[in-house]
Amino acid sequence: MESIQLFAVASRQAEWLSVRQSTVSGNIANANTPGFRAKDVTPFDAVLQNTTMPMTTTNPLHFTDATADRYVVESEVNEGSGQQLSGNSVELSDELMKEGMIKRDYDLNTAIVKSFNRMMMMTVRKG
Repeated sequence: MESIQLFAVASRQAEWLSVRQSTVSGNIANANTPGFRAKDVTPFDAVLQNTTMPMTTTNPLHFTDATADRYVVESEVNEGSGQQLSGNSVELSDELMKEGMIKRDYDLNTAIVKSFNRMMMMTVRKG
């Protein structure tokens, strides 16, 4: 029996969201560190496009090459905000908005997997 691709993609997104959460939290923690450059992760779409194996593969090693260092990149400096004397590029309002987006994406990911699992269980019970 083939594994269901939705669960693999949801797992990969949860992993990516975890890396992004850690990166954004690190930015917030270093908001007052002189010279600290804010970081973010590459978009999830790019992560899926750069997957070396086709998404239909059921190999158990399908998503094992995901490491945090591979996804983390330096953030663009927001030109609209004032220049900080310390040279720090962390904009707290932007980082807090990212935190909210990460939570929303976690919640959406969980809700989709839960609904899909419920549908599968209904088909098993009826069959």
